[in-house]
Amino acid sequence: MSRSSASDTGASTSRRGLLRWGALLGGGTLLAACGSGEGEVVAGAAPERPEEIADPDQALDLLRRGNARFVAAREQHTAHTIERRLHVASGQHPFAIVLACADSRVPPELVFDQGLGDLFVVRTAGQVLAPPVLGSIQYGVEHLHVPLILVLGHEKCGAVSATLEAVQTGAAATGTAIDSLVEAIRPAVERARAGSAGDHLLAEAVRSNVTDEVETLATDPLLAEAVAAGHLRIAGATYDLDEGVVTFL
Repeated sequence: MSRSSASDTGASTSRRGLLRWGALLGGGTLLAACGSGEGEVVAGAAPERPEEIADPDQALDLLRRGNARFVAAREQHTAHTIERRLHVASGQHPFAIVLACADSRVPPELVFDQGLGDLFVVRTAGQVLAPPVLGSIQYGVEHLHVPLILVLGHEKCGAVSATLEAVQTGAAATGTAIDSLVEAIRPAVERARAGSAGDHLLAEAVRSNVTDEVETLATDPLLAEAVAAGHLRIAGATYDLDEGVVTFL
């Protein structure tokens, strides 16, 4: 695929066993301060940004600043106007791809205080990568020219917790598609078990799962080419459910 513009890009301005899994899939452990922009946490109209953002560092800074506003409960993207909806209907220029867990408590648009058309979001339990997921991410990079991919894990992640339990107990496969999630997350869990224990084990497994996915994305030929050309950055982060803080790894 070339890096030519796709037909659906256009003008955009931004103002800114099964029951066990059912019980556990709500659940990530992490922490820390979210970085730059905290000094500019102000309420009011959604912030303006350039129509298109090509700089990966600028994209990452927008996420940091947005999370700082979210943590302070001073969001600026609280009103989704008809004007904005009609504007992005003509095309999209998202500045970041976020691969996130499907957990209902971790909606990237809210966590990063962004509006319609700002983020290209792909979500699965445990933010597990699979061919259609990777294809979606490749599309965002190749055709929408998104400069940043962020893999977002979270505290008390139910998918990671359930995989950890399955590995620790030697549980039999369920015979469902859930088994594919366990197998995808298992390497991160096993590596975490080799270096952590007790209360820190799940937190380390969550981090390991994020770093595994970042590394997997970085080895994809299409994405690696964009990184090498300076068009793309791939980063990882974790989200604290209680504090609302995103920690960039």
